[in-house]
Amino acid sequence: MNIGVLALQGAFAEHDAVLSRFPGVETRTIRQRADLTDDLAGLILPGGESTVMAKLLVELELMEPITTAVRAGLPVFGTCAGLILLAKEVQGPSAARIGELEVRVKRNAYGRQVDSFTTQNDFAALGAVPMVFIRAPAILETTERVVQLSVVRGLPVAVRQDNILATSFHPELTDDLRVHSYFLEMVSSRQ
Repeated sequence: MNIGVLALQGAFAEHDAVLSRFPGVETRTIRQRADLTDDLAGLILPGGESTVMAKLLVELELMEPITTAVRAGLPVFGTCAGLILLAKEVQGPSAARIGELEVRVKRNAYGRQVDSFTTQNDFAALGAVPMVFIRAPAILETTERVVQLSVVRGLPVAVRQDNILATSFHPELTDDLRVHSYFLEMVSSRQ
């Protein structure tokens, strides 16, 4: 199973390290259009600075082919900034984005860097998983197509819509592999 990890900026190395712990999973860093090949079974959009990522996706001519692949059913997992890139609507100023996930989000909704926090919360059928929130976006609204997988402080922090998984938090910053395993199961079910 070949999983692409967008490697323009942000926590891509951390996702790559987590995926390396799964037997049979190979990763490819996605830095240019040529890295997006038909053998990719899934794609991870990491946390980082969503406006910087969006700018680079447009400049490197990656936005359109990634959007097309997601629309065609490629499983994608967005964490934090990745969630913002996937969101159909972003409250306030925002850059270009993929926009296929039917949610409205607010950037940096949980506060500044100093307001970062860690908690444990139920995630779908996985039980309680550790969740690291760093300048995290809040999911303010979802459509009926979006399944809420976890809710913290009254707001969804993990959602799924068909082939799209997104979290406000950073599962790649913990030793718990279950959220990534959930994504890989999504990928396997699509093959």
